Amino acid sequence: MSEAEVEIRAGVCGFVTLVRAEAEDGLVAVDIMSDCPGFSQLNGRLGQFDAYTELFRPLAEGALFRLVSSHQRHVTCPVLIGLLKAIEAAAGLALPKDASIRFLTSQSE
Repeated sequence: MSEAEVEIRAGVCGFVTLVRAEAEDGLVAVDIMSDCPGFSQLNGRLGQFDAYTELFRPLAEGALFRLVSSHQRHVTCPVLIGLLKAIEAAAGLALPKDASIRFLTSQSE
């Protein structure tokens, strides 16, 4: 069994989501703890997902996307991608490596 833990800081909203993914035989059990009002409804209730189905099919066909999209407040929220990165790393399909979005301009410019 392999696992991955991910912390997602969504941005200006200030909400933090913690993800734990544990993989065994291609199935990944995913747990989430979030202080976001939308995602907090999923705390402790995500379940298991097939890593290959979630990562190698069109995004909208995945069970995780369908479940999470009904709780996501806006489309630019990075929580879904963070969940997928956790699944990917736990399943051994990618090395656990930080990803980021960084603004090169500021509001004062």
